[in-house]
Formats: sequence, structure tokens, C-alpha cells
Amino acid sequence: MARYVFITGGVVSSLGKGLASAALGALLKARGYSVRLRKLDPYLNVDPGTMSPTQHGEVFVTDDGAETDLDLGHYERFTGQPATIRDNITTGRIYRDIIAKERRGDYLGGTVQVIPHVTDAIKAFVRDGNEDYDFVLVEIGGTVGDIEGLPFFEAIRQLGNDLPRGDCIYIHLTLLPYIPSAGELKTKPTQHSVKELRSIGIQPDILLCRCDRPIPAEERRKLGLFCNVRETAVIEARDVGTIYEVPEAYHREGLDVEVLRAFDMDPGEAPDLSGWRDITHRIKNPEGEVTIAIVGKYTGLKDAYKSLYEALVHGGVANTAKVNVEWIESEIFEQKDPAPYLEHVHGILVPGGFGQRGAEGKIKAATFARERKVPYLGICFGMQMAVIEAARNLAGVTDANSTEFGPTPEPIVGLMTEWVRGNDLEKRFAEGDLGGTMRLGAYDATLKRGSKVADIYGTTAISERHRHRYEVNTAYRDRLEQRGLVFSGMSPDGLLPEIVEYADHPWFVGVQFHPELKSRPFEPHPLFASFVGAALTQSRLV
Repeated sequence: MARYVFITGGVVSSLGKGLASAALGALLKARGYSVRLRKLDPYLNVDPGTMSPTQHGEVFVTDDGAETDLDLGHYERFTGQPATIRDNITTGRIYRDIIAKERRGDYLGGTVQVIPHVTDAIKAFVRDGNEDYDFVLVEIGGTVGDIEGLPFFEAIRQLGNDLPRGDCIYIHLTLLPYIPSAGELKTKPTQHSVKELRSIGIQPDILLCRCDRPIPAEERRKLGLFCNVRETAVIEARDVGTIYEVPEAYHREGLDVEVLRAFDMDPGEAPDLSGWRDITHRIKNPEGEVTIAIVGKYTGLKDAYKSLYEALVHGGVANTAKVNVEWIESEIFEQKDPAPYLEHVHGILVPGGFGQRGAEGKIKAATFARERKVPYLGICFGMQMAVIEAARNLAGVTDANSTEFGPTPEPIVGLMTEWVRGNDLEKRFAEGDLGGTMRLGAYDATLKRGSKVADIYGTTAISERHRHRYEVNTAYRDRLEQRGLVFSGMSPDGLLPEIVEYADHPWFVGVQFHPELKSRPFEPHPLFASFVGAALTQSRLV
């Protein structure tokens, strides 16, 4: 039977509950246990698919096509276990399902209420499908005290009684701020946060305390006393140089041991964390260094490109190189020459995005990379802009554009309304809802033999995760290929372009999918490993 660990947060948001959950999952896996990680999000959106990246960060997409919270990316990267649509739920999804049942008459005329109907739905989601796991780690989004999170806290409180005694524990992640004028860490915010948690019936078993310096013995004693936890269960979570140090740092502080003891389990021998030590050693002791420019439109919030950044780190690990990232807002290039911003970089990455804002700047970045022979990786929208650039500047299609921006006489990129996935025909409509209507999840692609990407992957059959509405128009394929832009990856039916590349360029690849979503520290994605390797070669030429 699965044991449940509920991870809550207090004092302030953005303390890193997702990372803490992922690191604990990695530690338990290193001890030989099977682990499942799940995320409960209190916001009313059905999923984050229609939310601006500048508000919520990136949308992480699973193989089965779920648009989920970015923390699921942490879960996958740290445990190597693919997430599914059943690992993330929001208040919006719960209420949508409950209201649909009410309209059908499933409640037989009864009054539908937050308790028990909403809380029962949350509990059913948490407990569903866990038979094959030793531990289920459940992260509750938001901060204790948030009004929208109350049904979730009530649900996990009830689960503490519903589950067999000793089968569930609570970890509370909190902040110990350092006050320079007082010269000490302050425990009062944590005490108040735990008081808030206890007022709704939840007593934390473990405190995970974010801080920037060691916790003195007196403060640790005070936290244990006033928060009603053992002193050994006050776990220091100090800032570290790279997130991949976190599993080992938490183990040193005894987090995994305290979790097992809370379940009355013998911790036994220490887990083998040599792999994590090797990753951090490679990151901290690089043999080379490159600078990659990310030319995007959401660069004001780095979490909008979280998986992308981590995939570049993984590419650096594969090459034992440090990857420096320069974030450049693509709109700048619509008024200024990109050369001063890009002449010194060793690689240019143009990521995904939606809408016309900044599109022309991304096209100029692709022009610079093509003409100056700088390694270029275009992802999703970045591939589409590279194809439009080739059509305009190489194939003579001066009006080339995307129908995403409005009607155009030369729709190099357009809205596909039908495609095949496996044995099923999928359809969408221009006037349809925005949420959940994209080509989402894992799709197969066939690579051209002898192409650069076939060599990079080491195969001609791949599967990658997608998230987009618009596709490159194959009607222009012949004209573009005559000018050197090779369509080196296609959907198995030959209808949808998946990858383009220049045969006469050191490294210029555009992909319609999102390879960053499948990159792991122990398994860097081959495209990112190759891209960083090409940037290293470029660094020796600059």
C-alpha cells in the first residue's frame, strides 16, 4: 500500500515546493522505492494552457498531451519518471467535473457543496491509481492561508484520518528570513505559518526551512518547541549553487531519514548519490564555456523558459561545459540592428511563443544566424520564423508570413485543421476555444536518412512532445529545399514538417516540437547536447 507525503508551503510563495518534492522523490528512488509525484493547483483555470507565461511560467506538456504546471518538469527531471494527465489537477478541473455531474443529475437532487463534494473529488484524485507505488508525494500549490487553497488543505486533512494510521505525513516548507539589522534568522514567520496550518487541523511532521545560512541550535530548538515537531525534523534547506545539488544537500540534512522514520521505517544504508555528485561536479568544474542567446518574448520571467534553461544546462553537462545564457527580448531587434547583441555569442536559440509581438525580431535573429554561420536552434515558433525568413530572403517570397498574425497572400505557416495521431483523426477549428485545442503531447516523426538530425539522434524514428496550433505549409517545400532549407523530419504520413535544417551551415536546426521537455540531467537531449557542442566549436572561432 502506498504511503502519502503532503508538501505544503508557508510565509511566501516561490520557495521551491516543486523542487523540494522532486528532490525528495529522487532520494526515495535512490533508496530503491517506487515514487509518484502529483501537484494540486488551487487556481480556477482548467489547466495552465491559456495562462500567460509571464504570470505562471512555462506550460509543461506530458506525453499524453496534458498541459500542466512547470513543477511536473522538475518531477520528471529529478526522478526520470514521465508524468501524465493524472498527476496534475486544478480547482477549475474539479469544479468543471462536479458541475457537469450536477447538470446530469448525478447527485439525485442533493445540495452540492464544497464539503463533501469538492473535497471528496480532491481525495479521489489523490488516491487514484497508486497501487503500484511505495510513496506518493503530493504538492499543494500556493501558500497556507490562501482562500482558494482551503478545499485542498481540508481534503488532505481528511485524508490523514481516512488513510490507515501511519500512512501519511505532512512536510511544511517555510522561510527563515535573515534580518541584517538584528543579525539573526527570524523564526516568527514560520511559527505563524505553522499556527495557520494547525488551525485547519494539520500538524506538520517535518519543517523544511529555506534559509541562506546555517540555522543556529537555539533557533532550531525554538522551532521544534513552538511548532510541535522534533528538533531533528527541523531540516535546513539552504541556497545552493545549482538545483542538482539539492538531493545531496537534503540528504546531508537528514530529510529522507526523517521521512522514513516518520513512517516508522528503518532508513537502513545511505542511498547512492554518486550520480548526482557527478552532475554537480561537471557543472561546477567545466572544461569549456559558451554563451547562448535566447531571443524570446517572455524573457522578463525566466520561469517562462524553465525547461529550456535546464536543457541547456544538461547540454553543458554532456559537453563538460558551462553554458552562459543571455536573455534578449526579441522586440528589440524590430528597432535595432541585432549584430551588437549577437556578434559575441556562440549560439542563438529562438524558443516557442504565441502571437505577432516580437515575431519580426525573431526572424532577424534567424537571418543573423544563417548569414553569420552561428549555431541556431529554433523551437516551435522559432522554427516557423526561420522558415519564413528563408522564404523571404532566399526563395523570393517577399510576403511570406503566418496566418496566426492575420490573412496573408503567402501563408508559409498556417492553421492545420486535421491530422492523424496513431489510428485516430484529430480535428480543430479556427473559431474554437484556445484551451486544449493544439497539437499536444507526443507525436512520432520520421527523419531523412543522412541528415544532420538523423546523425544527432542516431535513428530515423523519433517521438517528441508538441504544443502548437500552426504548422509549416508543405506547399512551399520544393522552393525552400531548392534554396538549401532541407525538410529533414516529417510526420509519418508526410503531411506535417517536424524538422528543417541547412546542409551547408555548421549547425542550423528548427524543430516544430519541444525537445527541452524530455531532457534530463542524466540523459541530456541529443539536440541540446549537439547544439552546445556546436557552440563550443564556434567559441574557438570567435
